[in-house]
Amino acid sequence: MAEYAALDLGTNNCRLLVGAPSGSGFRVLDSFSRIVRLGEGLQQSGRLSESAMERALAALHACAARLARRPVRAVRAIATEACRRAENGAAFLARVREETGLEFSIISTREEAELALESCAPLLALGRRALLFDIGGGSTELAWIRLDPGRPPALIGYDSLPVGVVTLAEQFGHHGYSPAGYREMVEDVAARLAAFERIHCIAHEIHIGGVRLLGTSGTVTTLAGVALGLPRYRRPDVDGQVLSAAQTLAATEMLRGMGRDGLAHHPCVGPERADFVLPGCAIFEAIHGLWPAATVTVADRGLREGMLLRMMRGGRSARA
Repeated sequence: MAEYAALDLGTNNCRLLVGAPSGSGFRVLDSFSRIVRLGEGLQQSGRLSESAMERALAALHACAARLARRPVRAVRAIATEACRRAENGAAFLARVREETGLEFSIISTREEAELALESCAPLLALGRRALLFDIGGGSTELAWIRLDPGRPPALIGYDSLPVGVVTLAEQFGHHGYSPAGYREMVEDVAARLAAFERIHCIAHEIHIGGVRLLGTSGTVTTLAGVALGLPRYRRPDVDGQVLSAAQTLAATEMLRGMGRDGLAHHPCVGPERADFVLPGCAIFEAIHGLWPAATVTVADRGLREGMLLRMMRGGRSARA
């Protein structure tokens, strides 16, 4: 059985997924996810800090050990916004290669949008247009997509906003928990979205109808878990769920009312993610405020799944 592995090193998380082809998709054989906060302090210093690199290296050593025990045919490892922006991003990845044997490439914002689209394509069967958004740690990706029956979804336009849950959390700090601070976060993101709206007139397209809004990130999956009242987070209960605008906004209000301690103890959040939930909600609220689709499709899938699908279609036979 051919096994493929995808590694995604982001601003906040390190994620590994191993799968084998199964039908038109794949079967998951192993997975790993750890919050490493690689981009901590990057906004102020422009560099990856030593403590952040050490946390990421520890997670990557764990990933390398897992891969060494498996008969993996191909591995692809990518780094995103933190390593794109950091002065020492490339030097850090050279250190990763030397210490772990893992060869990372820093992908472009366009490829990031394409990989997210690749993984989420099965959820975009209906409609004539779709807006896919991926709220990350250091950036937020937008993909405006054409849907034609019998054809794969086509990317019309994309953008990468240099703002994510980590950057907002560091910028606003405790102030972001207050009503005024939260509103400032929403307004900050909304201003950044305006250029994409001017180019593509998405609000008008939503008014006409036939536009799907699809989110793939920890923010939207958390909103889904809260909206569905899950006692603990379970991917099968969330991936592919279609929530009404009322459900998502009610979940946002509920999370805003919990305070940091309440978020830390919530089963769909936890202490490691508590500081990043409200910044994510602010980004989501800015997106939905500008583009008020009636429903939001939730995807618990992303870059790793897109990489696996590409490798399996290409039938790569060597580690890369």
